[in-house]
Amino acid sequence: MTTASTPTPRAGGARVAVQRFGTFLSGMIMPNIPALIAWGIFTMFFIPKGFTPNADLSTIVGPFIHYLLPLVIGYTGGYMVYKQRGGVVGIIATMGAIAGSDLLIAQFNAAALAANPDASELGQVHMFIGAMILGPLAAWSMKRLDALWDGKVRSGFEMLVNMFSAGIWGFVMAIIGFYPIAWLVNGLMTVLSSAVNWLVSLNLLPLTSILIEPAKVLFLNNAINHGVLTPLGLTQSEAEGKSILFLLEANPGPGLGLLLAFAVFGIGAARASAPGAAVIQFLGGIHEVYFPYALMKPSLILALIAGGMTGVTTNMLLGGGLVFPAAPGSIFAVSAAAVAAGVPNLLVVLLSVVLAATVTFLVAGIILRASRKRDLLAQDQFEAAVDKTAANKGKSSEALAGLRSGAAANAAVGAGQAPVQADLAADSIATGALSATRRIENVVFACDAGMGSSAMGASVLRNKIKKAGYGDVSVTNKAIANLDGSEDLVITQQQLTDRARGRTPDAVHVSVDNFMNSPKYEEVVDLIRDQHES
Repeated sequence: MTTASTPTPRAGGARVAVQRFGTFLSGMIMPNIPALIAWGIFTMFFIPKGFTPNADLSTIVGPFIHYLLPLVIGYTGGYMVYKQRGGVVGIIATMGAIAGSDLLIAQFNAAALAANPDASELGQVHMFIGAMILGPLAAWSMKRLDALWDGKVRSGFEMLVNMFSAGIWGFVMAIIGFYPIAWLVNGLMTVLSSAVNWLVSLNLLPLTSILIEPAKVLFLNNAINHGVLTPLGLTQSEAEGKSILFLLEANPGPGLGLLLAFAVFGIGAARASAPGAAVIQFLGGIHEVYFPYALMKPSLILALIAGGMTGVTTNMLLGGGLVFPAAPGSIFAVSAAAVAAGVPNLLVVLLSVVLAATVTFLVAGIILRASRKRDLLAQDQFEAAVDKTAANKGKSSEALAGLRSGAAANAAVGAGQAPVQADLAADSIATGALSATRRIENVVFACDAGMGSSAMGASVLRNKIKKAGYGDVSVTNKAIANLDGSEDLVITQQQLTDRARGRTPDAVHVSVDNFMNSPKYEEVVDLIRDQHES
């Protein structure tokens, strides 16, 4: 393997900071999606408008969303910071915010009714944002407090101190949740709800796609989706039976349309791989697979925005929405969350998906056709660069063969030979570092949530390593936030590598464009083979 000392360029800190914040929010929400689905099923069947109304079982719907969901989110946020101890303190603090919010609403309604007996009452505010604030905050502060008396407690009193300190600090954090946090979150939810209602009243909600679609391909969407849209959507769904907000980011139509455009109008490997990516994106709900295609040619983001706006407009005009969040964003998950509000609603949502895909396909097709000649020229230049690299290397390489067959994917950048050479240099850096530093026993694929795309990539590489006869090498997937330094080699998509490197600076980091199929996988297998045979 060749070594190289050229440092890999790093992206700006602002984007990485937003990604990290979004990942943390995602880490609190994603593990609790089953609870949201269970609540949606109760709603679908047992409320008065459900498929099988049941007055007794419907009584669980309100407490489920008002108490259980915020509490499990608060526990998860605390657990992420300080394991079970942090989770327990986080759940206590969240309960304080729930009770404080209820008191504020009751006082406001009492004052409003006293002034005007015909005034409409405010409904409950569900403390999802409060849980996402208090869970981590309570756990972090508990961790800091424990550090103050660590090693200073007399032997035999450790359990007593641990139990009482957590209970007392949980009490303090519950008071903080009851007063300032409940007041803050109630006000914030009022502002955000008013902003959404204002956009809806002026028919401007489709404009959110101008922010959301570019944010998705840069892995910045989690902060918007889990920080704002999910809490607001749940509140709206509980009040109205469904919410369009769940579809602003999860609609699989734009991604499908982009991949179909590559399948028809693309060139080389990008065209060949697009149909498989479309199946994974649309049926599996792993939207990350289309992000590299958009980043190849940033002008394609305009196609995604057009498709996203089309989908939002369709749902806004025809009243489409989901009862609970669709995660992952598969057409099956979207359909299940849509049919919970009735078959007519399902048809509207499916129409929004079809129209979003169609518009994205048409706009992306025009962009790809307009740059086809330039892309073909860039492909020829790329293949010449690969041939030269193979000659310099002095031996054949499966990875370089893969690069040659995938030339069009890089050619779509449209910048000629320079970006290609930079990519090859990045390959050399990764492979050289692998062979020069440590034995590879633990390979980890890392992404935002540690599910979806990273699980898919781990499966692909695991099969390659097993076929090569090295089944003792562990290949797993994790969320970037859960990287703990035990990893020998970490594989991430290019936009996320800086964050992963910050978590595990001693590991070898490999960046790929697409978890589905990368020539760098063959390089990793070659490295493992060389290490085992040496």
